[in-house]
Amino acid sequence: MAKLLPIIMLLIGIGGGIGAGIMLAPAPEESEVAAAGEGHDASQEESTEEHAEDENAEPNEFIKINNQFVIPVVERDQMTAMVVLSLSLETKPGMSGKVHSFEPKLRDVFLRVLFDHANMGGFRGAFTRSEILDPLRTSLREEARRFLGSDLVDVLILEITRQDV
Repeated sequence: MAKLLPIIMLLIGIGGGIGAGIMLAPAPEESEVAAAGEGHDASQEESTEEHAEDENAEPNEFIKINNQFVIPVVERDQMTAMVVLSLSLETKPGMSGKVHSFEPKLRDVFLRVLFDHANMGGFRGAFTRSEILDPLRTSLREEARRFLGSDLVDVLILEITRQDV
């Protein structure tokens, strides 16, 4: 029973984090509706043209990496915490097949980066501060670009939770 306690606590923590994220998510923004009958001036026409160009450009694709990453935090040769992360890749359109074919290699290099970050103390204290997570994001992006090239736009950290054991 004592061996199951950390796993049970991890699952409770993940469930609580997901529930809190859902409950605290901001309301979706409603699109702005132009008032009918107003005249068009030059600035409105320019913004309409720019908006039309944006609609023609294909939006980036977001590809979620299957399964979460579980990283042990070890201090003085003992595991003191577990960090669970979910990652997603922002790519140019049409990269889904390539990402899924490289997923085992991507998971391997992502785990290496995450283990190094944990071993350097990156998951201690206030580990969610941007000055702590920015170097991690940069390292993840650089490693992913080795396999996916410049078609990779960014690596996104979707969820992150830490459970002390």
